[in-house]
Amino acid sequence: MNPRILLVGSTGQVGRELQRSIAGFGELVACDRKALDLTSEDSVRAVVERTGPDVILNAAAYTAVDKAESEPELAYAINARGPQILAEEAARRGALLIHYSTDYVFDGSKASPWTETDEPHPLNIYGASKLAGEEAIRRVGGRYLIFRTSWVYGPHGKNFLFTMLRLGRERERLTIVDDQQGAPTTSIAIADATRAIVEGVFAGRFGATENWAGLYHMTCGGAASWFVFARAIFARAGRLLDGHLPQVVPIATADYPTPARRPVNSALRCEKLAWIFDVRLPDWEAALDTVLRRLSTC
Repeated sequence: MNPRILLVGSTGQVGRELQRSIAGFGELVACDRKALDLTSEDSVRAVVERTGPDVILNAAAYTAVDKAESEPELAYAINARGPQILAEEAARRGALLIHYSTDYVFDGSKASPWTETDEPHPLNIYGASKLAGEEAIRRVGGRYLIFRTSWVYGPHGKNFLFTMLRLGRERERLTIVDDQQGAPTTSIAIADATRAIVEGVFAGRFGATENWAGLYHMTCGGAASWFVFARAIFARAGRLLDGHLPQVVPIATADYPTPARRPVNSALRCEKLAWIFDVRLPDWEAALDTVLRRLSTC
């Protein structure tokens, strides 16, 4: 089968990498926010009807965590209502829907990594809106996969890596939060894992829908604080920093107040992904090396 694939959010971090990873597998229709507006039910349904996809990859999201506190309606429209409409259209067609969610559905109160069966309790509007999107998709049902990921960055877009590289060239000293734990996860790794899983589903390697549909955690291996992540970037970035190496100083979350609260521990366990799909993302440090190599050759 040569599936038709509708990619929503094609110009975002994950969307850009999905275009690369999905290339050669099926017929790809890539839509940015102008071509498909998740805040417009008519736009979503019309695009799905026109393209007739066998797979819908929803890489679009409202991701401005702090800004969401003052724009809850927009965050919910993009992160909850939009995915619900996509799920309804996918179920109507019998299409596979893949949707990406976040570690910020958890409150961080657990000392060990979170599992798919742990009860979510988001601390901010962004996390709550993403959780609402998950719940909407589950209510619709059908052939769907929800992948919770975390601390996403990569060679495209605005992200922590590019912020650190910019600040590292501009400043002598940086203070970075050291008491929040998570798994830095690259858009490259997410996209490659998605390709492997989509191929496996269409090849029938995972059995019937009821054997694999549902929620999965998908992050790079290991965990780090933002401080440890920043330190690893500066230790590896080399010429990307124009020869400049800033001093990096750890601070507490309380010393860097933000409009939205963040979980202290949002590391996720990903054994279910490996068990069902035999897919494992690389450790976060190896994944960082891959991104930096890509940037160094640009």
